[in-house]
Amino acid sequence: MTVVHKGGGLRALKAQWLVPTILVAGLGFSLADRESGPLAWYEIRGKLSISQDRIATLRDKVEALQAEIGALEADPFALERAIREELELARPGEVVVRFKRSSAVP
Repeated sequence: MTVVHKGGGLRALKAQWLVPTILVAGLGFSLADRESGPLAWYEIRGKLSISQDRIATLRDKVEALQAEIGALEADPFALERAIREELELARPGEVVVRFKRSSAVP
């Protein structure tokens, strides 16, 4: 004898929609979460891009400073001149002339 339960088709229909409903709800929660969702990922990606640009700029500055160090180590006169310019010193009998940069260009 076969027993047929009434409402069995309804249970199957409910079970069929349960998984997609859970997936859609999970997707909705992840989109709304600002700390770990896609919005946070995009924000972190933007910060990463800015940081990479800053690193490239700083590397260029390091290379320029290393070239300047090499030039100062190779030429004793250049080293003396750089020190005097930095400390604003002059040798006895030497005249220092300073020019101001004008903001208006003719």
